[in-house]
Amino acid sequence: MDVVGVLASATQLVSAMLSAVGALEQAASDFADAPRRLQVLEDFVSDLEQLMQQAKQKNASKIHAPQLERQFQSLSRLIDQLHGNIKKARRVLKKGRGKGLARVVWSSMVGDPMMKYVQQIRDDLTWWLELQKLTESVGNAIASTANSTPSLLRVKSEHGYPVSKKCNYVRKLLEKDGNHRVVLIVGLSGIGKSCLARQIASDPPGNFMDGAIELSFGRWCSRAACNGSRNEYHKRLVRKMCTFLVQIGSMDVDEDMGKDLEDVCCLLQTALVGRSMLILLDDVWEQDIVDRFTKLYDNDCRYLVTTRDEAVYEIAEVEKVEISKDDIKEIGRDILLYHSLHSVEELPPVADDLLDRCGHHPLTVAVMGKALRKETRVEKWEQAISNLSKYATCAPGPVSYVNEKEVETTLTIFGSFEFSLEAMPENSRRFFMVLAAISWEEPVPEACLESMWSALMQDSLFPIVVSKLVEGSLIIKLEDQSMYHMHDMVSLYLENKTDDAVHTLLINSFPEFAALVAPWFIIFGKESAKEAAEKKMRSFFSLLEFMAIEILLGSTTQALMACKSISEFEASRLAFSKILCPRIAELISVGSPSLIVAVTKSITVIFFQGDYADLAQSLETAGSVDKLIHVLRGCEDTSTLANVSTVLAKISEHVDTITADEILSTIPMERIAKLLSPENEEWHEIVFTTLSSLTKVGKLKAVETMIESGIDKKLLVLLGSGSEISQHHAIIMLKTFCELGAPLQGCMGPGVLIHLPWHARLGLERFVLFDQNVPPSPKTQQSFEMILHKILQRDNKENIEAIQGLLPLAERANDSRVQDLLLGSNLSDRLALLLQRRDIESNQVRSHTAFLVMKLTCTGGEPYVRRFLETNIVHELIDMIQSNINDLQDSAYYALHQIIFAKGGSLVLQRFLQVGTIEKLVNFLDRRSMKTKELTTQLLVDIAMVGTKPCIERMLSSQIIEKFVALEKAGGSFSGTVSRYIQGLNLSENIQTAERAVMKQQILRKVRSAVRGHNLEASLVASVEACVSEKGASSSRRKR
Repeated sequence: MDVVGVLASATQLVSAMLSAVGALEQAASDFADAPRRLQVLEDFVSDLEQLMQQAKQKNASKIHAPQLERQFQSLSRLIDQLHGNIKKARRVLKKGRGKGLARVVWSSMVGDPMMKYVQQIRDDLTWWLELQKLTESVGNAIASTANSTPSLLRVKSEHGYPVSKKCNYVRKLLEKDGNHRVVLIVGLSGIGKSCLARQIASDPPGNFMDGAIELSFGRWCSRAACNGSRNEYHKRLVRKMCTFLVQIGSMDVDEDMGKDLEDVCCLLQTALVGRSMLILLDDVWEQDIVDRFTKLYDNDCRYLVTTRDEAVYEIAEVEKVEISKDDIKEIGRDILLYHSLHSVEELPPVADDLLDRCGHHPLTVAVMGKALRKETRVEKWEQAISNLSKYATCAPGPVSYVNEKEVETTLTIFGSFEFSLEAMPENSRRFFMVLAAISWEEPVPEACLESMWSALMQDSLFPIVVSKLVEGSLIIKLEDQSMYHMHDMVSLYLENKTDDAVHTLLINSFPEFAALVAPWFIIFGKESAKEAAEKKMRSFFSLLEFMAIEILLGSTTQALMACKSISEFEASRLAFSKILCPRIAELISVGSPSLIVAVTKSITVIFFQGDYADLAQSLETAGSVDKLIHVLRGCEDTSTLANVSTVLAKISEHVDTITADEILSTIPMERIAKLLSPENEEWHEIVFTTLSSLTKVGKLKAVETMIESGIDKKLLVLLGSGSEISQHHAIIMLKTFCELGAPLQGCMGPGVLIHLPWHARLGLERFVLFDQNVPPSPKTQQSFEMILHKILQRDNKENIEAIQGLLPLAERANDSRVQDLLLGSNLSDRLALLLQRRDIESNQVRSHTAFLVMKLTCTGGEPYVRRFLETNIVHELIDMIQSNINDLQDSAYYALHQIIFAKGGSLVLQRFLQVGTIEKLVNFLDRRSMKTKELTTQLLVDIAMVGTKPCIERMLSSQIIEKFVALEKAGGSFSGTVSRYIQGLNLSENIQTAERAVMKQQILRKVRSAVRGHNLEASLVASVEACVSEKGASSSRRKR
């Protein structure tokens, strides 16, 4: 039985059950007949349960489908509810078994509970039937909307570029059902395969609901480029596939490290399940790549593949589309017009001769057209034809991987490059030639090219020179990025010029210019360039060329910061570390102060925690620690202070006690404290690193030195006005101070804590209130009764004292004896009364009460949450959020935050669903108070983080996204509200991955609809798209 049949059978059963409920309703007054009727109903439920289990077993391999999973879940919930109500009805029957007057009395006292449960069973069955109808209607409506909605994933094509007739032909192949999954576009290099594919993918056929996406491979991702190494080929293929997974939102940028190819293919399989997408695999050199994609199942994706490699032509079961000379001849003139910026009338008659000489080859025509841009003189066109023939004859022969068929065409293309370069200034030509040292396997950052330009010692501006190369189609600038790429035919042209480029920039260049480019070659250079760069760097260190070394270290840091992924950064960092580590001690011992500062800056970037043990040993052996201490004592600028202090602090973890004490006494804590000011945020991270290392080594002694310098007070200032990251570091640092026994009562007593942000107060109050010189907790019942008596007094001061007296007990609320004491009393009722006060004088009492509630929840968990729900404390806190008094609103929010995240928080969410609290909170977003809207937004994000599917669905149906978009339009602190909500949803462990993906797409559609036509449309949709693409459901809940 298929899924549709299962649902139809289930619907018939439920309809029959409704009739059985009607019979039971009639029999409810007849206690003799009611058990039989109830048994009939129970048999129906058993049949329904058996039907569901059979369907689950049969469709076990398809449970991953979100819609199917939801249908089974709703049926399962219905069965659970029916079982529960039938059991309750049976209990009622047992209680109601009496005769005559006894039964009449029993019914008169409790009403007719049997009818109550019968009605509940009827409601459950009716609800499920209506849900099936609603689901079908909503599904149809969503499908209808989706068909007319533009997809998220798009491929960009060059606007206005001529379109060949082949474009429509390929589009029709992709639109037809039953055709092969792969359409293979083949042809010579530069003939327009990628351009044709992008034109199709930029406006994909409507049957691809999830849009189109491009993944470019190139020769770099082939076995030949890896010298036959299977491991290297697989490693490169993993990088490409991980790039694809990042683009479709199924992987984070940093997750590609150390993944196996087969693991990535499994991730790819999971990511594409249920998707309908046109996937453009551009410039494929291995049949294996296409095979790996086409093996993926349970999706409606199709593949548009471009290749020039004849081995890939042999793939069976594909639609082959070859771009022939007739095809390119058809659009050759239009391409020339496009690039030369001429109208048809302006084009000289000799243009046809130029097209014939170019063979109508699109890349050659493009290069020549740009070289002749706006040129109308016939003699110039004739000279171009003559020069092209000459250059093609003299052009260097292509390397071995070009097919024999392509040799003549390739020589003509190379000739067009020569012609284009000849028309450029000398400095542009020279700069282009040194680009041969770059591998161009991936886009290269602009800073790399600019360093190479600087090494040529040219006077003209870099942007002018690089724009000439872009205009001449010799390099490609990626849109909206400071990155450059190169067509593989241009890279092929430069293949035999690599040695010249390396000699120009490294061997024959001045040391300081070679030092500028060498680090960039380590990361982005060809293998021969990498080897030469490493050799050059080692020679600088061996010869102690201090000026060159200083430039080299600065360039190394800049090159590392340009890495695009963690894996690339780690590989480059290790390469630099191997070169730098053996020489650091010597450089510090004999170098100038400026060189030492450069060395310490590079250490903070290149070295990780595990590297400092070896560094400390080498520095001690060479006596360089004293040199660092001397530099620190004499430094005046902030950068030197921060970097040298950090290196010394890190080293102190691995040296003897005497040296560590000297380091601790040398670091100027007063100046370090100044760097902790809110306005010096750029230095906060490195300063916290320094303080952390010093506290590990110096323990309480180090902390006392920091306190004497006022660092504790600076940390408190950061808690109030620092950035979120700085506040986090400050809390950790203050906790460390307290754990080490630091005397903080003077600056961080209860009076100070009350004024701190609530998350800081929550993190620190245990250390201040209960670990240090606190009166003993009340231990007797009599003391506790006195506190309870004080709570009910109208004296606010006594109320606050009583709450403070209960805090030590709250810290031990999970202790069984304390729990019995607190829950066995009417404490919760009295706290509820305090929260209900509305006079201004009681605001501080209400704030303290909320704090006590929060502490009890944090420590005691579910038993206290249950009690707070029973006494309506939770809903009193929700009302406090709209009180328009900042302190009350903050205290209410943080108490609710902890209640939701505590053990037993699920009970709160269930109550929210039952009594309509979620709708109430969403309506708070319409209030005038900015504070109310801000805290409500945070609370709704919290609910998304821990909420279940019904919670999220209730929020979405309450138009939460539309209201969030309205807040975003207002700007200010509400910017990024939708993104924060999606990030919260990503962290939820109670929602299935497939459900989350559907919800995020629903959110995106709502955002696009709500922001359409507003000036924020582009930026807001882009930020939400970025969040939607993030991987959801972390393995462990984020601690807050």
